[in-house]
Amino acid sequence: MSKRLPQRGGAERPVGEPSGAAPATGTPADGTAAATGPAGPLPHWTNPLRDQGDRRLPPVAGPCGLVVFGVTGDLSRKKLMPAVYDLANRGLLPPGFSLVGFARRDWADEDFAQIVYEAVKEHARTPFREEVWRQLADGMRFVPGDFSDDTAFKQLRHAVEDLDSARGTSGNYAFYLSVPPKFFPAVVRQLKKHGLANAPEGSWRRAVIEKPFGRDLASAHELNAVVHEVFGPDQVFRIDHYLGKETVQNILALRFANTMFEPIWNRSFVDHVQITMAEDIGIGGRAGYYDGIGAARDVIQNHLLQLLALTAMEEPASFDAQSLLAEKLKVLKAVRGPADLGRDTVRGQYAAGWQGGEQVVGYLEEDGIDPGSVTDTYAAVRLEIDNRRWAGVPFYLRTGKRLGRRVTEIAVVLQRAPHSPFDTEATEELGRNAIVIRVQPDEGVTVRFGSKVPGTSMEIRDVTMDFAYGESFTESSPEAYERLILDVLLGDANLFPRHQEVEESWKILDPIEEYWAAHGRPAPYASGGWGPEEADEMLARDGRSWRRP
Repeated sequence: MSKRLPQRGGAERPVGEPSGAAPATGTPADGTAAATGPAGPLPHWTNPLRDQGDRRLPPVAGPCGLVVFGVTGDLSRKKLMPAVYDLANRGLLPPGFSLVGFARRDWADEDFAQIVYEAVKEHARTPFREEVWRQLADGMRFVPGDFSDDTAFKQLRHAVEDLDSARGTSGNYAFYLSVPPKFFPAVVRQLKKHGLANAPEGSWRRAVIEKPFGRDLASAHELNAVVHEVFGPDQVFRIDHYLGKETVQNILALRFANTMFEPIWNRSFVDHVQITMAEDIGIGGRAGYYDGIGAARDVIQNHLLQLLALTAMEEPASFDAQSLLAEKLKVLKAVRGPADLGRDTVRGQYAAGWQGGEQVVGYLEEDGIDPGSVTDTYAAVRLEIDNRRWAGVPFYLRTGKRLGRRVTEIAVVLQRAPHSPFDTEATEELGRNAIVIRVQPDEGVTVRFGSKVPGTSMEIRDVTMDFAYGESFTESSPEAYERLILDVLLGDANLFPRHQEVEESWKILDPIEEYWAAHGRPAPYASGGWGPEEADEMLARDGRSWRRP
């Protein structure tokens, strides 16, 4: 009897099975597997050895392939290609997985494989293994052309059909649009025109779209309409890589799997919430993309408002895409922007300064930037949520480039004790209790509270208790793109914003952007600091101050 290997959903494959054998297709949640043979679908069957409660076998993608448009860009080289290799190295991709690159380069398949090889060697998270690489490289193809080239898309269709036969991908393909948003309409229409968007019977096709999803509500509406002409809402996966980070997913676990936090997660105990995403770098070589977009559109509209929604949402009925969408939408619809936009919003632009021991130029001196540019590299806003849980609790969101250090965190700052029996002198160094969720770079959770200082006098000072992923778990956290690419191939939409969320986020940000466009210039701030003074003044007017991460 031949030894058999477990596959996705309980299907089995004999070791040494001929490569031409038809693989299993998608599997229902009940553990049955639908297999295909030369005569078509085979009857459903149940693997008697598979226990659905066994967490030792992670979900593995079924037969499939990934087509990446814009495969020569930085995102593909530094994130997507290494993530694909890491998934293969962890045994989470099928043996016949296929990777197709599409770009305006005169490359052969071997040239493309060499570029991917170099990207993997430089950026992969897991150790390099030659046998994994060889299996992955066998399924790589490259199609040269631009997005208006009908011949190139015909070649792409032939490549997909050939891989179906040679690698057993069963017609299952995800199309990853790693290109600027202005090219989305051209790509999806070409996919429709050449029949690539239409899945064969029993197969699937999916589109993966990178941010930004438009630059305002009107353009987001237009973009969604174009994409949904070709792909249904359940076929479109909008990537927000922050939602793939372990600590972001841990927000839900922290709140809803424990009884110690949720009872105080409301206006009766929380004074305010601060959500910060700080970067210690400038725009680098992204002048063409960044100028005219700015920090608020680039980060607040998607990353920070998604973090706000996860922090503030009610408990979902279950951990599935529709339940999560329903609760996040309730929060986004309840968000109330500042009544006084001049008082409760701040935008800034980094000037020259010292950072990391070296002198750096200001934004207006960066290569490719118009000296008269009014693009914001720092943005801070004060929002409130009009519902029973959060009424009256301000949410402060800030993001910026060339700040003191790279950090993303959510700080839930609690109210002070209603009565203190201690002398003022004993508590003068005592701040507010806080629960801080660190998204990056040191993923974990910190709880800040007061404790007596050892000694003969009663002196109370802030201390912290830390949970760090790196110290508590033996396995390192996968990169966000690993989780998200695997979820696309599995068809799991839990961590992907739907078009309704995108549009609600633009409704929040559009009035702020319109106000900024009509009122002056961004406030300058020195590189290496923590933003313009106006941002500190915004919180000081409320009797609060920004946390120093």
